[in-house]
Amino acid sequence: MNSLWLCDDFKDNRFFGLDKDVFCDVCIIGAGIFGLTCGYYLSKLGFKVVVVDKYDVARKTTGHTTAKITSQHGLFYTYLVDTYGEQFAKDYLFANENAIENIKDIIDTEHINCDFEVQSSFVYSTDISDVEKIKMEVDCLNSIGFPANFVTKCGLPFEIAGGVQFKNQAQFNPIKYVNGLCNCIIKNDGNIYTNTTVYDVKNDDDLFSTFTVGGTIKSKYIILASHYPFINFPGMYFFKMYQSSSYVIGVDTKKTLFNGMYITSSVPTYSFRTAFYNGKKILLLGGCDHKTGTPVTFEDSYLNLENYAKQLYPNCEVLFRWDTRDCITLDKIPYIGLFSSTIDNFFVGTGFNKWGMTSSNVAANIVCDMILDKTNKFAYVFDSTRVNPIKNRTEIKNMISESVSSLALKKLKDSSVSFDSICFNSGGVIDVNGQKVGVYKDSSGNIFAVKPICTHLGCLLSWNDADKTWDCPCHGSRFDFMGRNLYDPAFKDLETFNLNF
Repeated sequence: MNSLWLCDDFKDNRFFGLDKDVFCDVCIIGAGIFGLTCGYYLSKLGFKVVVVDKYDVARKTTGHTTAKITSQHGLFYTYLVDTYGEQFAKDYLFANENAIENIKDIIDTEHINCDFEVQSSFVYSTDISDVEKIKMEVDCLNSIGFPANFVTKCGLPFEIAGGVQFKNQAQFNPIKYVNGLCNCIIKNDGNIYTNTTVYDVKNDDDLFSTFTVGGTIKSKYIILASHYPFINFPGMYFFKMYQSSSYVIGVDTKKTLFNGMYITSSVPTYSFRTAFYNGKKILLLGGCDHKTGTPVTFEDSYLNLENYAKQLYPNCEVLFRWDTRDCITLDKIPYIGLFSSTIDNFFVGTGFNKWGMTSSNVAANIVCDMILDKTNKFAYVFDSTRVNPIKNRTEIKNMISESVSSLALKKLKDSSVSFDSICFNSGGVIDVNGQKVGVYKDSSGNIFAVKPICTHLGCLLSWNDADKTWDCPCHGSRFDFMGRNLYDPAFKDLETFNLNF
């Protein structure tokens, strides 16, 4: 099964790979919602824009989101006030509130039909012990000037103990939306090249050269919009964030559905929203998140969601099933601005912490203002070059520990998995003559073998039995069972072997 957003009804496959050298004002690496929003704004201002992507438009994170357009990012604002103060929290909040209005303005101005709906958003709990922290969040929001409500009823098909309501939030179909952005970019004489891998960027004489397999793009400005930066230095984003995986199912409940968007306030995390498919509303149920690279089974992920859906709607039918991944920063604030303080005219937006629909617009406005040499009053909140001490020491400790323990050079001990113990339609890492080999056996017993070392920074990969992929526990790269690269920051495929037993 695939993402609802990427079903054939919504795909846009009109773009082709770069096959020549080109010149432009701004080269945008990544054709997801952030990169295309930058392309939209800049092309309207008269900049010659080139957008390039390894895949088709919005085929990765944007095409696998739940697509909630909201400033409600969990029980987050008490944390922001306690950590950074009221003004900081207020600016974070209203940067995202502005983004909601910006997105609606783009949709209205460009007449983009993308199933945009204004909805209330709720963070809720069924546990009475969570009510106090929910009420604290409401009080915090009211104190910084936002009219949040405490509620005990919210429209879900079960009772809740309490929740925080944000009114005037929204949801949409993200692929229809970015297809509209693409139309505008092309209309404004921009170019979009897909199925084109960028493998290096260099700066020389105030011009950047972006090297791809089909040609070189020369530009004055670079915007790195590739979800997770694949360029390691000098930004070193691989040390400042990790990736989190979660799962979504699209369900025909056979019942009339609620309005609103919902997410639990604590673990286990469940997310609810509705969407349109074939002229009717279906339920999108998400959750089961974990650090990317942690071994996971079908039972832990999709089956968990399906069982929960059947508890609520016994006669429901699962129509779609997909996973997604998000970059999580250690301080929970996105990185937006200069890629590095040592390089001018090179910008980045990353670490959207599961809230990329609004954060992408915040990022596009900040980056575009920087290119225009305009002051953006929210830029300081998201400063990508910030060096403030990270207060989340637990995240740092866990990240360093997992990265170090996963490095290939630290994995020289014998594997606990034998070839015979790997079941059909499953995989694992085995030792073959002292060498690590990743083995997948398909349902017919055919064998696919890879070198299970991530092509990004050399971490040992783990097998994801839910999606039949090789995942990196260090920085979240992903490869299919044949070794083909699926997700950044790695961009090279794995080495493959021909095993004969």
